[in-house]
Amino acid sequence: MPLKPLGYNSFFEEQIKQLELTDFDVARVISEYKGAYKIKDEKGEYLAKITGKQMFDASSREDYPAVGDFVVVNKLDNENAVIKKVLLRKTIIKRKFGDRNRIGEKSEVQVIATNIDVAFIVESVDRDYNLNRFERYFAITENGGVKPAIILNKIDLISKEELNEKIDLLKKRFPEADVILTSVINNEGLDNLIKYIEKEKTYCFLGSSGVGKSSLINKLLGENTIKTGDVSSYSDRGKHTTTNRQMYFLTNGGIVIDNPGIREVGITDSNKVSDTFFDEINEFAKDCKYSDCTHIHEPGCAVIEAVKSGKLDEKKYNNYLNLKREIDYNEMNQLEKREDEKKFGKFIKKAKKEIEDFWG
Repeated sequence: MPLKPLGYNSFFEEQIKQLELTDFDVARVISEYKGAYKIKDEKGEYLAKITGKQMFDASSREDYPAVGDFVVVNKLDNENAVIKKVLLRKTIIKRKFGDRNRIGEKSEVQVIATNIDVAFIVESVDRDYNLNRFERYFAITENGGVKPAIILNKIDLISKEELNEKIDLLKKRFPEADVILTSVINNEGLDNLIKYIEKEKTYCFLGSSGVGKSSLINKLLGENTIKTGDVSSYSDRGKHTTTNRQMYFLTNGGIVIDNPGIREVGITDSNKVSDTFFDEINEFAKDCKYSDCTHIHEPGCAVIEAVKSGKLDEKKYNNYLNLKREIDYNEMNQLEKREDEKKFGKFIKKAKKEIEDFWG
């Protein structure tokens, strides 16, 4: 497979065969711009656009190409191409965004990246550090089939004692998660990070602005490919100039994606809050008195008892409830949306009948 260095594998090859598209070119979306995409295949990079039909057929933003997608294309020349089809995604990272509390403003789904093997959730040890935020990132990555891993960055800012305390808390809250400690100032942990990244696998860097995602990728690339904004001091959040998602290819064969800083991590319309991530709570839930227990107020709730006895971390439990409420809210919105669509459909049907009756 000539596209193997781009992360192409049998999952995508099988689709090409089944769809009988072997005569077409396949490329990967490596960057997204307003109304255009940069794609890459074994021969080079091209600027690509989608067809008007694709725009017309798209029911949501999720139907458009995203960074990480493998696409079937028609090359127009050595620089330009047209995207004909997006291949089925193996994994996806997406989030809800928009202020649901503002009148008239609806939350929307944003696709962050697709066909990711591992999501590096980056937090710095300064004021950005927040365990609940890690859980939110874990929820959106695992719901999309992506393995999460933690990068704790800027570790040169705190003492060894403070660092060990944070590591202990991380291990207690996320016992199954891989944790990588890094500093771009003294290069600590960068060897461990590069060893973690495997050939032909794709890694997405997620986190707030100023945590050091772009600086880490620059270190992995061995050059200042990505511009990072000036900061008043190293520990400050500073400015960050990443405005679009971009895929990079490392000398060891690994593939990494840089992302703009994410201010809010909204959970998408999943049916449940990351079963794999909250498996500890799900285990306790098996002993609840009622099968439909919400774990909030019911008598005989084994989850509440576990919190009271100290077997279950109270902060983890509270964050679980917050995420669950958010998903319930999103699902309610989806129901309302379907009701609106039904009403609109009835309106169109009625209007058509009235027009037909008028013209006889």
